[in-house]
Amino acid sequence: MNAEPADQIRLLDVQALDVRLQQLAHKRRSLPEHAEIESLTKDLTQLRDLLVAAQTEESDTAREQTKAEQDVDQVRQRAARDQQRLDSGAVSSPKDLENLQKEIVSLAKRQGDLEDIVLEVMERRESAQERAAELTERVGAVQGKIDDATARRVAAFEEIDGEAATVTKEREVVSGAVPAELLKLYDKLRQQQGGIGAAKLYARSCQGCRQELAITELNEIRKAASDTVVRCENCGRILVRTSESGL
Repeated sequence: MNAEPADQIRLLDVQALDVRLQQLAHKRRSLPEHAEIESLTKDLTQLRDLLVAAQTEESDTAREQTKAEQDVDQVRQRAARDQQRLDSGAVSSPKDLENLQKEIVSLAKRQGDLEDIVLEVMERRESAQERAAELTERVGAVQGKIDDATARRVAAFEEIDGEAATVTKEREVVSGAVPAELLKLYDKLRQQQGGIGAAKLYARSCQGCRQELAITELNEIRKAASDTVVRCENCGRILVRTSESGL
């Protein structure tokens, strides 16, 4: 393949722009906000699970408290009725009186036990409420950090994408001046060689693979016409000759 020396050198400009686009793409993928948001999101998920558990416990203990209070109220009402019967004098049989008094004592003990249960449930419910309140605050704090990191990432995206758009337009202009066949070969090699399709021959070394060329290859390049498109025997990339090639 042949191409004017100026077109080959222009290919280095295209390569520089492609490298810049690669750098911008890597920068976009490697923003620290990605890892920050991922880590915070994991924390948020865990906190939300804990919050749901605390809220569920609070709800369960609320129902448990209501049931225990109803039990206390039922025993209290029954004891009140028995005490009323006792105080009214309606029960005259000594045996019935004895049984009624025993029942009142038993109900008093039962009421005391149930009230202890109510207090224990209330303590657990209060603990669950405090835990839920704490977790709600922590969820809000972590969500705020995620929102902040997301906003910073969006701003970084806009800056990077803006520069990438500018570089892409510049590449279109520069590559438009490169012969189609040469550009096609360059693009093919660039895909095969990790993004570098053309490299400068500098001080007898290929700047693509950083290998010094063998003397026999250098001699062949010296003999080649200036418009001959030469390739590196080590990596296969297009070698662009300049005054710094050491030929």
